[in-house]
Amino acid sequence: MNSTKIKNILLEADYSEIKRVFKEAKTVKQSTLGHDIYLRGLIELSNICTKDCLYCGIRKSNHSVNRYLMTKDEIIASAMFAFEKGFGSIVLQSGERDDENFVGFIENIVEEINYLTSQQLRITLSLGEQTTETYKRWFNSGAHRYLLRIETSNESLYNKIHPTNHSYGNRVNCLSVLKEIGFQLGTGVMIGLPYQTITDLVNDILFFKEMDIDMIGMGPFIEHSHTPLFGQPVYIANSHSQLLELSLKMIAATRIFLPKINIAATTALQALDPLGREKGINAGANVIMPNISPPQYREDYLLYEDKPCVNDLANDCFDCVIKRIEFTGQKVALFSSGDSLTFTSKKGNIT
Repeated sequence: MNSTKIKNILLEADYSEIKRVFKEAKTVKQSTLGHDIYLRGLIELSNICTKDCLYCGIRKSNHSVNRYLMTKDEIIASAMFAFEKGFGSIVLQSGERDDENFVGFIENIVEEINYLTSQQLRITLSLGEQTTETYKRWFNSGAHRYLLRIETSNESLYNKIHPTNHSYGNRVNCLSVLKEIGFQLGTGVMIGLPYQTITDLVNDILFFKEMDIDMIGMGPFIEHSHTPLFGQPVYIANSHSQLLELSLKMIAATRIFLPKINIAATTALQALDPLGREKGINAGANVIMPNISPPQYREDYLLYEDKPCVNDLANDCFDCVIKRIEFTGQKVALFSSGDSLTFTSKKGNIT
């Protein structure tokens, strides 16, 4: 599939043709990866952030946020919940920090989780831009997956949604460094950003290919009223229904173009539609990331407003997501690491 076909999918307006594309994407997913849907237990361990991204609800300049850092024991307990439930994989996510206290804190937690689970629980880190030395430390401690969303592959647009002291070049370089170290690498973009065009989204998918990405976590851009991007002009999706449809088209086009890649049906889809994540699976996604953070922290980790499931207990999220996946006719791959076929097919990698 070339860029013209990707663009045609994203611009398609005929409902019956859109349904056909979604069906094609799901068929590609099933023929390449089977009926399995992988679980990633999401632990939002801190909302303390040194960055000031113009779209993000936990940006450092948002002084209305109640800042927190989960204790080591709380993080370990959440990880063990995931392990015992059969998630197979977790994501440790937080606002961005690069101080030694934080770097060592993460290193220690990863080592302990690996010890307690005999390295049977795969660990993904989503902790932003770091130095090469830090990435190596975390990799050597046993975290062999990393999610660093580019947000947009258009450098000009990237600069519009970040302060002047943020660097697109450094972001791309971090992705290259992570891959060179040996991480199973995830990235992703926001769909429906102010000033974004369909061509930008086409180029985002080409970027995933060019960077040889293993995992994709992309979803709709949902505004937060305490950010500078709130109320800015949007060119390509002016309603929740349009934004949801475009987000699902992005999942489908990515699946058809990159059949072996892992693609998440993100929680933000559910913020637009109660069945948003199910629709993501039916458009070709094969990963769900239930939030297993302690409920007392969830309302303080709002990257966008109207985030679903903030008051649910981890057990509730687990039971709910099992039913949601089964509703799509797929099956939950419990006790499965869910390695990306894009990654494992390169050199027989398993991490």
